[in-house]
Amino acid sequence: MWALGYWVAMVVIGVAAAITVLAAARRSVRAEKEERPEPAFYVTSTIDGERQPCLFSAAESGTPRPLLVALHPWSHGFNTYGDTSAWQEEARKRNWHCLHPDFRGPNWTPEACGSAKARQDVLDAIDYVIERFEVDEGRIYVAGGSGGGHMTLVMAAHAPDRWAAASAWCPITDLATWHAECRAADRKYWKDIEAVVGGPPGSSAGIDEDLRFRSPVHHLAAATDLPVDINTGIHDGHDGSVPIHHAVDAFNAIAAALGSPQVAEEELATLSEEQPLGTQEEQDSAYGRAIHLRRYAGASRLTVFEGGHEALVATACAWLETHRR
Repeated sequence: MWALGYWVAMVVIGVAAAITVLAAARRSVRAEKEERPEPAFYVTSTIDGERQPCLFSAAESGTPRPLLVALHPWSHGFNTYGDTSAWQEEARKRNWHCLHPDFRGPNWTPEACGSAKARQDVLDAIDYVIERFEVDEGRIYVAGGSGGGHMTLVMAAHAPDRWAAASAWCPITDLATWHAECRAADRKYWKDIEAVVGGPPGSSAGIDEDLRFRSPVHHLAAATDLPVDINTGIHDGHDGSVPIHHAVDAFNAIAAALGSPQVAEEELATLSEEQPLGTQEEQDSAYGRAIHLRRYAGASRLTVFEGGHEALVATACAWLETHRR
């Protein structure tokens, strides 16, 4: 009888524990859903008629105000990442409008990841806002980090005439190269890239062409007249997922198109090993960090700062604020 009672008690305890875990999981899911803001509106794509959700916060002034277009990271949509509030808060401080388009959500479908549809979604969302709010069209800014940095540079090259300035942080700039780097480091993003284009680099001419189309490093010569701010933390690729050469390569593409000096291979090799160059680099109090590399090409600049895979939102907005188209 004692043994039977013991096992009955164990079963009761196990069932109770399972119920507790299930209830906690349900509370967690419910809390996560509650924390995600609802779309402010949906914008109908001018390409395929799909309705795309957006977050939006309006400036308070009744006069035309700047518009900040903040783009979500790689594995997120318009309302599933924490920096939405950071971008919105910085926009609020400056009395800017702030727009978070979805552009087909996380980068694991062919419709996302810099596709023609995703690009048009961003432009359609801007047009929607301009039609309904007072926007200073000479001060429309685009910015984002990681996958949002990737899309910022995609949009800078795709529609340079729409922006007053662009600020990209820890951007992925060459998808074929990043695919190999993620496979070698056992990071899941290589699977996302294959899901986007239908296979690995080198498996067909069509796939390689698609990867090139979605990789901004190949197209930034179109953005030489646009102020483009490219940033990366020196420890990214070690503590983070995007090696710093992606940012440097993007800058070098702009510099090459302008005939300006590029970052030397020796400099990149040193920084890629998380080692300072040993030269006196320009410092910038807006970063609140040591600057390990600062280079300029035309209206654009590159900054390698003391940090990792991150976007310094206030720093980005402070730089954007100084530009008008």
